[in-house]
Amino acid sequence: MPEPDRIIRLKTVIARTGLSRSTIYRKIAEGTFPAQLKISSNGTGWHESDIHRWIAHPAGWRPKHESDKGK
Repeated sequence: MPEPDRIIRLKTVIARTGLSRSTIYRKIAEGTFPAQLKISSNGTGWHESDIHRWIAHPAGWRPKHESDKGK
């Protein structure tokens, strides 16, 4: 049975990607980095699998729904 997709917080995303907080949010606005999920009234996080996909191919990363078109 596959492990569930964990939700990771900003501190972990920064550590794994090497990007600064401001760069992450700028890239989200540009559409070149996975958008965060609202996980509580004051908290956000990212699907760990989305961050892994971005790390594997940062220059060509696109949201899943866009990259799946035509397949």
